[in-house]
Amino acid sequence: MGHRLVDASAPARLAAPEEGIGRDELALATRNHGLPLEALRYDLTPPGLHYVLTHYDIPYIPDDTPWHLTLGGRVRRPLRLNLAELRAFPQVTTRVTLECAGNGRALLTPRPVSQPWLVEAVGTAEWTGVPLRLLLAEAGVGTDAVDVVFTGADHGVERGVEQDYRRALPVDVATGGDPEVLVAYAMNGTPLPPQHGRPLRLIVPGWYGMAHVKWLREITVADEPFRGFQQAVAYRLRRNPEDEGEPVTRIAPRALIVPPGFPDFMSRARLVPPGPVTLEGRAWSGYAPVTRVEVSTDAGRGWQAAELEPDDGHRWAWRRWRHSWTALPGEHVLSARATDAEGHTQPLEPPWNRGGFANNLVQRVPVLCPDAHTAAPGADTHPGATRAHPGR
Repeated sequence: MGHRLVDASAPARLAAPEEGIGRDELALATRNHGLPLEALRYDLTPPGLHYVLTHYDIPYIPDDTPWHLTLGGRVRRPLRLNLAELRAFPQVTTRVTLECAGNGRALLTPRPVSQPWLVEAVGTAEWTGVPLRLLLAEAGVGTDAVDVVFTGADHGVERGVEQDYRRALPVDVATGGDPEVLVAYAMNGTPLPPQHGRPLRLIVPGWYGMAHVKWLREITVADEPFRGFQQAVAYRLRRNPEDEGEPVTRIAPRALIVPPGFPDFMSRARLVPPGPVTLEGRAWSGYAPVTRVEVSTDAGRGWQAAELEPDDGHRWAWRRWRHSWTALPGEHVLSARATDAEGHTQPLEPPWNRGGFANNLVQRVPVLCPDAHTAAPGADTHPGATRAHPGR
């Protein structure tokens, strides 16, 4: 009996009713990681706290390894650039919020079986690199160009298909200036860490993370639409397996709350003392600037406007928001929702699809406010003990 790739590569599926997270999903969750939500306080996410999703292995590329980026296909002058030649082009630094397309997947019912993200698959960094449009202009894009295809150095098998990781952008997006796509070689002012694509990666402001190809080694201009696995099979919004589906592209609006008070170790349930609490968080959208954030402290029954931090000119990055709340003893559910300048807003019911993509359902944060002057048995109440300060 023969041995086939499909024997080691399972098809896409939905979790059965009441099925918990399996060992395969747990294995993915140990390789990939989300942003600890308390790190929303950073304007720029430290690289080690920024979310990471890696489809296959992280390529091992020692610092002294020669690296070339090739640019070919439907161009007049094919390019083969080493890192020094690439850095000779004008450089740009852009602050960009990245979010995984599967963020929120684990909150869906039925649950698509894949990386089991809750809401933490996000991060914001300043990316430095060469505008892709300059490289394409140097090569001379053919008049018959349709798509620009990007190939990473990561290689694996998915649903029985052996592949390098490849994604494409329409030629007008690749050559455009809004957003300005970057071939990036630095993150927050230092060379890219291995897990973030060293030595080169693509940055596509406003688009979900699947478009930001890491370990970039090849760019190909094509005269027909790219039909590779990650484009035509994965990252499509489908309700039924036979649907062609709509492509996943721009990031839907989302607001997240910095967890107030302090957590229980296992459940991560939050505890806050009675009294004034400053709720704060971040909001972003890949369609248009966020113009409104609303906060609910009663499980979505009522909403109040939050204070948005003034626009700082970073069009493609998250914005801070704040809201004052008086916590009373009892159980509460906190939520925040963002609306952008084009009227896109977060839903109160999850937008279900088979891949679990673009689920920007409003976040729910359960909070317990205990009666004043109470402490749990065994609590550390000696004079040197410390407690988290709500709103700090």
